[in-house]
Amino acid sequence: MATRSKVWISLLLALAVALSSPAVRAEEAAAAAEEGEAVLTLDVDSFNEAVAKHPFMVVEFYAPWCGHCKALAPEYEKAAKSLSKHDPPIVLAKVDANEEKNRPLATKYEIQGFPTLKIFRNQGKNIQEYKGPREAEGIVEYLKKQVGPASKEIKSPEDASSLIDDKKIYIVGVFTEFSGTEFTNFMEVAEKLRSDYDFGHTLHANHLPRGDAAVERPLVRLLKPFDELVVDSKDFDVAALEKFIDASSTPRVVTFDKNPDNHPYLMKFFQSSAPKAMLFLNFSTGPFDSFKNVYSAAAEEFKDKEIKFLIGDIEAAQGAFQYFGLKDEQAPLILIQDGDSKKFLKDHIEADQIVSWLKEYFDGKLSPFKKSEPIPEANNEPVKVVVADSIHDVVFKSGKNVLIEFYAPWCGHCKKLAPILEEAATTLKSDEEIVIAKMDATANDVPSEFEVQGYPTMYFVTPSGKVTSYDAGRTADEIIDFIKKNKETSGATTTTSEKAADPATTAETVKDEL
Repeated sequence: MATRSKVWISLLLALAVALSSPAVRAEEAAAAAEEGEAVLTLDVDSFNEAVAKHPFMVVEFYAPWCGHCKALAPEYEKAAKSLSKHDPPIVLAKVDANEEKNRPLATKYEIQGFPTLKIFRNQGKNIQEYKGPREAEGIVEYLKKQVGPASKEIKSPEDASSLIDDKKIYIVGVFTEFSGTEFTNFMEVAEKLRSDYDFGHTLHANHLPRGDAAVERPLVRLLKPFDELVVDSKDFDVAALEKFIDASSTPRVVTFDKNPDNHPYLMKFFQSSAPKAMLFLNFSTGPFDSFKNVYSAAAEEFKDKEIKFLIGDIEAAQGAFQYFGLKDEQAPLILIQDGDSKKFLKDHIEADQIVSWLKEYFDGKLSPFKKSEPIPEANNEPVKVVVADSIHDVVFKSGKNVLIEFYAPWCGHCKKLAPILEEAATTLKSDEEIVIAKMDATANDVPSEFEVQGYPTMYFVTPSGKVTSYDAGRTADEIIDFIKKNKETSGATTTTSEKAADPATTAETVKDEL
């Protein structure tokens, strides 16, 4: 998946968090502050020292304006107080990634939205996403497991009963002995993926609750609460093990609704780089069962294709509808986003059209669609408005030097930047070779020439087609100085555009209404 799509993944994952986050009163946060914080506050100056000092530390990257961060704060503090008494102590820390001086940390650790929690192990040599609960008791329970062995030995059926939850994925290595290449590779994968899954190892498959007990060891057995309940693999190559776990640990058809039990699979679905087929309809009205049955059969028919399937309730998937520019009245609809972020859409689809439409996609017979706002009839302000249908004409074919900002309407940094861009554009309006423009990246598809990982992101495009990430300051004078230093004079010949490096931007996430 193109890097620019990370922003919409953050939006959708934030929705999942919002649906499962506990409600928190403001007085609870105030009370926690009065008692003194157990959470360690870090910044860019103290961060590396803290990581080096603590072999295991959890860091929350937050923004003061973020509603989800405010909801998490008292729960995180309660967990920190409890975990400080653990032997050894488990340290919880936080960084204001919204603060200017700390933005290099947000960039370094690829913070795409708030709050983001990461686990730092072995003095930062191993960094993993925190994917556990967001309430105090769950945080404590999850992190206690994270500091123990990556895989627990199963010595009896009683051990298996206490460790294996039939509502969760559990991965067990079955061995003849706890040594050798296979066991070493299994433990390496368990350590690497321990924040995502629970692992166990045993000498006896008959201790396990499901699957054939008469197995040829060694093998890896994945137990899951969906589709086929037991899947085995005998390939102990590390990369092959990871691929097996990834492929087997997501339902053949992921459900996007308000049920928190589905959220882990939803996150894995959107984080995957594979093409994605998404069927959206109203779960509470209409022929839901017939659509689900046909769609599940289609997922089975095309299981050998590199594509993942999702069925979503339009009431729960408004974030996706906003991102893709869809309307409720278009449902039932099916949408495919491929690995190059091209999108293919069939709205008002009937259940009996699903398979044939998918076949057309796999046969390359479908034309992609583009999300775009209407081209403005009047565009007389100093900062020009650009949409997906006009961006190539304004930016690449105008023969001008164009500074373009990609923004989100809800983004606080974008609102702060708006009058500054206006001032710079007003100052430069007499130079006919310069254009300052902006595009709402939440309402328009961003062309492949640009990578938008956060808001605001700015690029500078010259008449010759050279694309440069804007990495200067955010004052009007600094913007003007950058443009003057990088502008090309008229008459330059058009060449193939050069892609710039990833933009150094600080990601923001959706507002509290999600």
